[in-house]
Amino acid sequence: MAHSVLRIPTTELSRHFGDYLARIRFGHDTVIVLKNNTPVAELRPLAGRECTIGSLFGLLGETPPDPEWATDVEAVNTADYPPENPWG
Repeated sequence: MAHSVLRIPTTELSRHFGDYLARIRFGHDTVIVLKNNTPVAELRPLAGRECTIGSLFGLLGETPPDPEWATDVEAVNTADYPPENPWG
């Protein structure tokens, strides 16, 4: 999939900054910021920050199991109780 290179004026970027960050992060687009129609900055995804399902499974496979996990879950479940009714 081809990634877009967008040329955006600073006012447009400031109005929709979150939208452009999402396009950079999830769409892997590059944004060239323009001031008076002159490029002044480039926003792009950081190299090596992508995570795929395959890489996630690889990381999970490298992580040793936690022998105390079941004990920790049981402690949370035991401590989890509904609050008392203050009007009761």
